[in-house]
Amino acid sequence: MIYLRRKIDDYLMKWKADEDRKPLIVKGPRQVGKTESIRQFARRNYESVIEINFVEEPKYRKIAADGYGTADIIKNISRMDPSKRFPEGKTLLFFDELQEFPDISTALKFFKMDGRFDVICCGSMLGINYKRIESNSVGYKSDYEMFSMDFEEFLWAKGYGADFIDDMMKHMKQLFPFNVVELQICHSAFLDFCILGGMPAVVREYIERGTFEKSQEIQRQLIADYKEDIRKYTEGVDQARILNVFNHIPVQLAKDNKKFQISKVASGARFKDYRGCIEWLADTGIVNLCYCLHYPELPLKGNYDESKYKIYFADSGLLTAMLDEEAQDDLRVNRNLGVYKGALYENIAGEALVKSGYQLYYYKKDNSTLEEDFFVRTASELIPVEVKAVDGRAKSLRILIESEKYPDIQYGIKFTGGNIGYGNKIYTFPYYCAFLLKRYLKSQ
Repeated sequence: MIYLRRKIDDYLMKWKADEDRKPLIVKGPRQVGKTESIRQFARRNYESVIEINFVEEPKYRKIAADGYGTADIIKNISRMDPSKRFPEGKTLLFFDELQEFPDISTALKFFKMDGRFDVICCGSMLGINYKRIESNSVGYKSDYEMFSMDFEEFLWAKGYGADFIDDMMKHMKQLFPFNVVELQICHSAFLDFCILGGMPAVVREYIERGTFEKSQEIQRQLIADYKEDIRKYTEGVDQARILNVFNHIPVQLAKDNKKFQISKVASGARFKDYRGCIEWLADTGIVNLCYCLHYPELPLKGNYDESKYKIYFADSGLLTAMLDEEAQDDLRVNRNLGVYKGALYENIAGEALVKSGYQLYYYKKDNSTLEEDFFVRTASELIPVEVKAVDGRAKSLRILIESEKYPDIQYGIKFTGGNIGYGNKIYTFPYYCAFLLKRYLKSQ
């Protein structure tokens, strides 16, 4: 099985090179490649790897029976499996599915103080247990949040290297349009990415076969697995509500007004009854929430209405997997997607921003047509970001830039299916450049 290069690979090498490294917790939704990447790193860098999966081997949940000290933990692991070896300075302890035994995080403090062994923990549903983990190990751990593959990692999987990415950035910085060949190659790869999403199992199948033959089947199984997780980790009325919200995301994204409306989920549904369910989905990393700003000005944090938001899938492949058969067929042959086209490109742009480290915000002025898809910021500027399914006039974007009412906004960004361009203080880039936006803004 081929290993797909991931951005966590470089992070793990830097982590190991740090002489003062702390135990590491890698969190993220299921099936994004956490375990595979950690195993790959461990095999290459340690003489002994002690991998313990708290789901597959529940007996190991008793390793802290004598206390959380390093010697006690090591002794109990050795009792359960005498074949395991612990050479000092050459051993990695890898605790997988941490959400099934979050109490082990108490031991991280002692592993750090002891210093003889490296420790990495990970789990697919850490978000729902993270407050407990945080309180048990504050100050004695490092955190890394992992996502499904972004477009850059997808390009790596297809064989494109750093030079290709650097050239894309050069085009953006110099506002130099891509030539016909470059546009065709990038648009084609990006459409494949839209269809597949970034789940490694889906991408690997596509890379190995060169077709979409099994992608839909794997995507649908992932949807089923997520729904099974919802049933496993929730009970009673919350379970039904979370599933209702999950199933309604594609429907509500297809509307012109993409603000998520609880009233459309179930008859008589109220925000206060569903708020925790939506936060649960966000905590698990299944969805990204995009909050409505009170007003388009800095700062962004605290300047939003927590009861108004759009919900996007954290991986756009999940959105395409939940579309009806006809819409999926249209996407695979690049035909008109109708109502889903705007939803898909907006979801993908939001996904790219989150994977770049941004939080998501939008703005819709009450009793007005003024509405902007996303906002990002630099140290001193607020930048509206518009995603156009069909390249055309960006009325709201121009108002935000030109009006004296919004002094924090000096220019805007527009992502379209076209080429690079600039006019009226609006920088236009192809959709496939969205993953580079943060690097681009830092370079200005």
